Amino acid sequence: MTLKIGSLILNSRLILGSSGYPDLQTFEDCVDQSQTNLVTVGIRRVSLNTSDQNSLVGGLTQKGIHLLPNTAGCFNANEAILTAELSREALQTNRIKLEVIGDDYTLYPDSVELLKAAESLVQKGFEVYPYCADDVVICERLADLGCVCVMPLASPIGSGRGLQNPYNLELIRKKISLPVIVDAGIGTASDACKAIEMGADAVLVNTAISKAGYPVKMAGALSHAVQAGRLAYEAERIPVKDYATASTPDDGKIIYRMKN
Repeated sequence: MTLKIGSLILNSRLILGSSGYPDLQTFEDCVDQSQTNLVTVGIRRVSLNTSDQNSLVGGLTQKGIHLLPNTAGCFNANEAILTAELSREALQTNRIKLEVIGDDYTLYPDSVELLKAAESLVQKGFEVYPYCADDVVICERLADLGCVCVMPLASPIGSGRGLQNPYNLELIRKKISLPVIVDAGIGTASDACKAIEMGADAVLVNTAISKAGYPVKMAGALSHAVQAGRLAYEAERIPVKDYATASTPDDGKIIYRMKN
């Protein structure tokens, strides 16, 4: 069940976001319940003091959780590149979740600026985790640039609408040899299970947990869902048919003959 992304080896295929939780204790309980190894943190939104156990970043560091700093809130390549460089300086990591948002309403990524930023950051030695549209061509370009994975959205950030275009995600899985991480739009455990079952290597979940009625329970549900999805993917489901097929064989079947 291990997953390798760039230089990182993970024991869980569930990645957590860190924003919007009711309080720090709830967040830490969700991290424990989810069994995640990797958590994203917004460079512009949290304290980056790794030695303070009472801070979000410090608590994660003490637990041995890998940090994936992100460029949330950036709207152009230059802004994202600067934020990534600041995160490397502050957290001493080359990993960066690259987000370049196109507009405030949809929060969809700006593919042109994303590609520009990804190219520059790869050349600067970053391991780039790009949040992108569910567009196979964009994913291919990101892979060609040297990103360590692709992170297509399932639906708009925070919408909870789940997998709106499974065909696109399946196509990306077929065409991309890098790890595919479904990012944005997961609403509940069944969404995550389906994404993994289709062949995604991992899912990144934030709002579905942080805004759930009972966040800790949802974190546990998603942990089980990801494991179930991966087992189902490895088990190779039966083909889908348009007709019924008897599950009981005819061999040895007792034949009743009626007397006239």
